Amino acid sequence: MDALVIGAGPAGLMAAEELALAGCKVVVAEAKPTPARKFLMAGKSGLNVTKDEPPDTFAAAFNTDWLAPILADFGPEQVAQWCRDLGQDVFTGSSGRVFPKAMKASPLLRAWLQRLAGQGVDLRTRWRWQGWEGDAFRFATPEGPQLLRPRVTVLALGGASWSRLGSDAAWVPWMTARGVSIAPFRPANMGFGVDWSAHMAPNFGQPIKSALLSAGGQQIRGEFVLSSRGVEGSAIYALSRLLRDGAPLTINLLPDLAPLILAARIARLKRTDSQANRLRKLGLSAAAAALVMEFGRGLPLEQSLTALPIALTGPRPMDEAISVAGGITRDSLTEGLELRTLPGVYASGEMLDWEAPTGGYLLTACWATGKWAGRRATLV
Repeated sequence: MDALVIGAGPAGLMAAEELALAGCKVVVAEAKPTPARKFLMAGKSGLNVTKDEPPDTFAAAFNTDWLAPILADFGPEQVAQWCRDLGQDVFTGSSGRVFPKAMKASPLLRAWLQRLAGQGVDLRTRWRWQGWEGDAFRFATPEGPQLLRPRVTVLALGGASWSRLGSDAAWVPWMTARGVSIAPFRPANMGFGVDWSAHMAPNFGQPIKSALLSAGGQQIRGEFVLSSRGVEGSAIYALSRLLRDGAPLTINLLPDLAPLILAARIARLKRTDSQANRLRKLGLSAAAAALVMEFGRGLPLEQSLTALPIALTGPRPMDEAISVAGGITRDSLTEGLELRTLPGVYASGEMLDWEAPTGGYLLTACWATGKWAGRRATLV
């Protein structure tokens, strides 16, 4: 064995492929019984592999600029071609999001694993890393404890969300003990709690469509879902960084109506009508009307329709989040993603301290950092 990769998610498998292409004998150690579980979960509702945007626009979606050269090396165009090379053609949706035509992750993963096997990559499942024993990587395996001393190692252990799929951040104390700086993990792309009244229960599971959400000076047009736990969905996730940091959330439920037209429609409403009837006549869905009744009491009707304040109780727990912020800090890494205090050990994927919205950014960055780390590790 020349190279060890710990973690068989998108970043780890991409690192393994780069190492194998360079002629390295590669072992991939995966704690779970099967590889890429979070990747497969992400693909259940349609695998969004990237977003069709110019490189500068794509890189600007991330909360840090140090990823820019990595994303330029393996960005939207390269991701799409990589999928095609695996026999999985892609298409671009109206929002610019790119999907495999099969829509699911499993055909892409099967083709990729077959190609990796043909390259000689040795995938060992149920191999759980337990830190170091001296200079060796210690693993708990079905055959008992194992110690490995590879020439180079790429870590791709994920962040701290969806621990049941493998991203449990158990590696953090082992890394900090070796002098690696870790920014505290925080949830990203997550829902937020709301202390609903009992009257809202019939609306749980219902979407609020075509709304304009505002927080911290940013506006997002989209939809979100009411749940018993609070609010979630793509429009909420897009503002999650600002909401997590305390920005208040307001919602325009009728963004397509000009203010003068809305004012005229309100003026024509009968004063004898109930509030529920007035909201229905203005075109609100039952769920949107319930939201106005919940948070718009005491507000002028026009304000409750165009700038409705939603009282959030805070982010949902990190283990429910799609992704995380935090991780191994940039100053702990070389430009090649090698750990400064651990020569010959590289890190990739969600282990690193970066944050991005959903929409193809997360998966592309995992692939890109895995590829970057794997290629740099071949130079050791």
